[in-house]
Amino acid sequence: MKIFIDGAEGTTGLQLNDRLSCLKNVNILNIDNDLRKDTEERARFLNDADVVFLCLPDDAAREAVALIENPHTIIIDASTAHRTHPDWAYGLPELSDRHRDAILNSKRICVPGCHASGFNAIVYPLVKGGFINSESILTCTSLTGHTGGGKRLISSYGNPIIAKKAARPYALTLQHKHLPEMQHICGLQNPPIFLPIVTSVQQGMLVSIPLSLNAAAIWGYLINYYAKAENISVVPFGGKGLLDDGFLDIETLNGTDKMEIFVFGHEKQTLATARLDNLGKGAAGAAVQILKMLLEVKK
Repeated sequence: MKIFIDGAEGTTGLQLNDRLSCLKNVNILNIDNDLRKDTEERARFLNDADVVFLCLPDDAAREAVALIENPHTIIIDASTAHRTHPDWAYGLPELSDRHRDAILNSKRICVPGCHASGFNAIVYPLVKGGFINSESILTCTSLTGHTGGGKRLISSYGNPIIAKKAARPYALTLQHKHLPEMQHICGLQNPPIFLPIVTSVQQGMLVSIPLSLNAAAIWGYLINYYAKAENISVVPFGGKGLLDDGFLDIETLNGTDKMEIFVFGHEKQTLATARLDNLGKGAAGAAVQILKMLLEVKK
């Protein structure tokens, strides 16, 4: 299978290249570095590949899609451009059989955002199960490693002064780019109130949602919902055996493509938290998971 990564020089692109190089029966097409922004040369590579990964800004991703004329080329887009588009499959197969089937039968697949992956993995099942009303206004806090901000933010944390700073909330206009997919995928009538917080650690993510619900009931439902999921697991109630002196570590799943869901609380209040690697299940790892699904079907 011929693979082309458009945007291979970015953080996600570099991670993808490393992960794909470990797979069998995969041939990565490498464009000349001097021609990677040449439209004609890009179009040639885009149309020659069996699978194209787009690791680009939104406008550039849309441009790349427009350049692809080969009807057999499968596009896996890691940008925000197509995550709410009705003709694109949403690449979180664990959400439902419908999502999984859409991925397997589509040539246009979008990779979920890192924050949105954690949020949707918790909220989608709870809306589906009737625990959360679609009219609810939810709140969500996400603690993330700084690699999720791309080259510019990674470079800033190379500065010792910045690296020593405490965790820093951002997107304070409450208009983060992941909000549309969080609302759309979960069928919410209102966008959640979302506070992302960047930290000095490179990778790792904790996405937390407080709910005025019975924690044991939420845990029981989610553990059954994800009982057969390959990459998402619901851990023992209250994180039993997985906490560090009562603290939840952000980096435990770094280097993996897994997500863990924790449920804390009591009869009247729940805190549901998804832990993942923002570059793993939150980006390149999710993209490779989609490719592996497609390769398995072709066997």
